[in-house]
Amino acid sequence: MVFSSNPLALSVPEPAFESWLRDSGYLDILDHRTSSAADTSATTSIATVTPAAGFFVSLFSHFATIISLFTLNPFAKLTADDFSGDTPSWSRSFFGFCGSYSFPSSSSQARLRVHENIKRYARNYAYLFIVFFACTLYKMPLALVGLISCLALWDFFKYFSDRWGLDEYPITRQCLLRFAQCATAVILVYSNVQLALFCALSVSYAGTILHAAFRKLAPAKQPSVGRGR
Repeated sequence: MVFSSNPLALSVPEPAFESWLRDSGYLDILDHRTSSAADTSATTSIATVTPAAGFFVSLFSHFATIISLFTLNPFAKLTADDFSGDTPSWSRSFFGFCGSYSFPSSSSQARLRVHENIKRYARNYAYLFIVFFACTLYKMPLALVGLISCLALWDFFKYFSDRWGLDEYPITRQCLLRFAQCATAVILVYSNVQLALFCALSVSYAGTILHAAFRKLAPAKQPSVGRGR
């Protein structure tokens, strides 16, 4: 060995470094570093093969990255606190500009972007799901009628339960409750509410995964002028 090991050298594990960058608001540094390293590696590997083989290698790599997006759990690091903050700006933060998007260079970078962007834009994605579900109900009027009927059924049940004092008759209240549950299930199945919910979940899930993977990580905290000086 040319250089001897330095016992005073600081070695930080990758998870700890990532956690520190996230807490400091500069996780985008890790995103840029991963992208630069992957681009250098890809350029070196493609330069050693023919152009046709390089095209198929790049195409297969991109395809594998897209497939890997649907094999991870994007909500693994999501907590209830992520929905308690303010909604990020739709124009600047969420959508951004053309330069705010790039194809993830590797599965690890795509995983990093998905987990972090979903935490940052959790409220935006929730609002988009509501919009998709409303559009689905607009396209499926029977499902909308069925959903309104279920809400009206449970509203009537609560009203008559309070008016007749069914809390004093637990057996009667339990029987009426089971009847209301069965009626709700029949209405939901007949009106295809579950199909509307499945379509909204599928579209919103695919849109969330693709947006979170292609959206570059922006600095969560902007450096102040005094600190820069």
